Amino acid sequence: MKLEQAMQERRSIRGFKDKPVPRDLLEEVIALANRAPSSMNTQPWHLHVLTGEPLENVRKGNTERMLAGVTPTRDIEDYAAYEDEHRKRQIEIAVQLFEAMGIERHDSERRQDWVMRGFRQFDAPVSIVVCFDRDLLNNTIAHFDTGAMTFGLVLAAWSRGLGAVINGQGIMQSPVVREIADIPDDQAILTCVALGWPDEEFVANSVVSRRRPVENITRFLGFED
Repeated sequence: MKLEQAMQERRSIRGFKDKPVPRDLLEEVIALANRAPSSMNTQPWHLHVLTGEPLENVRKGNTERMLAGVTPTRDIEDYAAYEDEHRKRQIEIAVQLFEAMGIERHDSERRQDWVMRGFRQFDAPVSIVVCFDRDLLNNTIAHFDTGAMTFGLVLAAWSRGLGAVINGQGIMQSPVVREIADIPDDQAILTCVALGWPDEEFVANSVVSRRRPVENITRFLGFED
């Protein structure tokens, strides 16, 4: 698959087939993502790839604690609520997804079920927990670099027929993830990527988020008209 095709066609996948992903294919995808640029080649990232029983235990611990009202605990600083244009775009994608799934505004049960799917990492057969060196926790460039690698990860997965969604809900109870995945204390948990074979019958997988046009996000200086 050409790069342009992968970047144009890639979308967040939230429904997966009950089909394992071979380890050698995952290693191939990770090797591609590992080519991501980083500040002065620091390469601060670490990946923990979960499937089977470890992943099921993470799902269980994450959802049980969230349902019990345990305050989310993450290694990174919690982000503030989105406002203004950012909030509008957040609502827009939620409306797109709920419309695709046929979830009505008043249907609190199905809306809650959708939220819980996120905490279960969308029942994907694989979860990749993305970490970076804790001694760079306050270094925003390390967050940027690890984000670049994570985008490379989902793009490489797509080029190999796999689907993925970057899913912060999956690590909301980070102590659970750390204990089960045996993640060293010198690594900070940033996010996770739910990954697997896309289920073509899961209608939300057809949703493509709308993007702002180039002229709305870009200024060109010093070019001839």
